[in-house]
Amino acid sequence: QVQLVESGGGLVQAGGSLRLSCTASGRTFSGYAMGWFRRPPGKEREFVSTITWNRGRTYYTDSVKGRFTISRDNAKNTVYLQMSSLKPEDTAVYYCAAQVDYGGPYDVWGQGTQVTVSS
Repeated sequence: QVQLVESGGGLVQAGGSLRLSCTASGRTFSGYAMGWFRRPPGKEREFVSTITWNRGRTYYTDSVKGRFTISRDNAKNTVYLQMSSLKPEDTAVYYCAAQVDYGGPYDVWGQGTQVTVSS
């Protein structure tokens, strides 16, 4: 069973940058994709970005395009989310998740890491 552990959250001023990391442990990740989701205060969890594990194809929600970059290091079993030009509305708990099978659900989740952007 794969476990996901996020790190890199924190408090940053608007316009600043943070990089989140998510490492899969337990066994080598060989699933289809890994992604990032977030839950803003008082709102539902929402999709942020995902990357396919083999080909490295990336997808982003519109609100973060041009500001966030997802990447992966297969050798380290790690996915990253570089966040730049942060806005207060990016404040949320960010979760890493693994999609084991193509077309399937994101069925392995990390514990989440808090990102707070001050204005």
